[in-house]
Amino acid sequence: MSRPAIAITTGYDQKRPGFFLLRQDYIRAVEQAGGLPVVFAPGKPDDAADLLARVDGLLLTGGSDVDPAIYGEDRHATVTHVARERDDFEIALARAALLRDLPLLAICRGQQVLNVASGGTLVQDIPSQVSKDVDHDPERERWELAHDVEIVPGTRLRALLGKDRLSVNSFHHQAVKDLGLGLSVSARTPSDGVIEGVEATDRRFTVGVQWHPEGLWNQRENFHGLFLGLVEAAR
Repeated sequence: MSRPAIAITTGYDQKRPGFFLLRQDYIRAVEQAGGLPVVFAPGKPDDAADLLARVDGLLLTGGSDVDPAIYGEDRHATVTHVARERDDFEIALARAALLRDLPLLAICRGQQVLNVASGGTLVQDIPSQVSKDVDHDPERERWELAHDVEIVPGTRLRALLGKDRLSVNSFHHQAVKDLGLGLSVSARTPSDGVIEGVEATDRRFTVGVQWHPEGLWNQRENFHGLFLGLVEAAR
C-alpha cells in the first residue's frame, strides 16, 4: 500500500534572509506515522487548490505571528516577524483543505492560521491580554514539558490522545480568541483558560493543537496519535 503524501508548510529563516526554514521534527513525526512528507514552501495563494490536489493531507506548522490586519485588528507592540506572504498562502491552503475535506493537522501557529482562515481572531499577546499565571513561552528545550492541558470529553482530540489531561511543551505568546466558523474548542490550559486545541466536527479530520507534538516525536509516545490520526485519515 502506498504511503499517503502529507504536505508540510515551511516558514522563512529570520536569521538568514532568502532561506526557508523547517524543523526536521515535523518530517520525522510524519514519517514515523507512516506518511510521505512533501514540503510546501510559501507560494501563490491562487495555487493552493492545485497543490493540495497532489497530496493526501496537510500539516500547518509553527512559526511567526499572523498579521492582525487579516482579522481586522491593529498590531500589538509584541507582534514581530510578520510574513504576510506566508500568511496569505497558508490561509489559502487551510481554506482549500476545508473546502475539499482534506485531512488537516494544525500545530501552534498552524492552529492560529486555521482559526483566522475560518473567520476567527487571535489573542495577540497572552501575558498582557489574558494572564501571566502560566508561562506559555518558557526558555526550554523543544522536548521539555511546560504546563498541563485539559482535553474536552467526547472530542476527536480526546480519542486521539486517550487522556483527559496531560502535560505539553509550549512556545507561543498568541492563541485563538474568537473561534472561526465551524470550529469548536477541544482543549484548554486549566489555570488561565487559553485555548489549546480546536477541531471541526463536520470534517473527516481537522484538528489543531497549540503545543508542539512534533518536538516530542522521539521522546514520548503521548502525542503519536495526532500524526497517526492524520496519516490514517489521509490514507
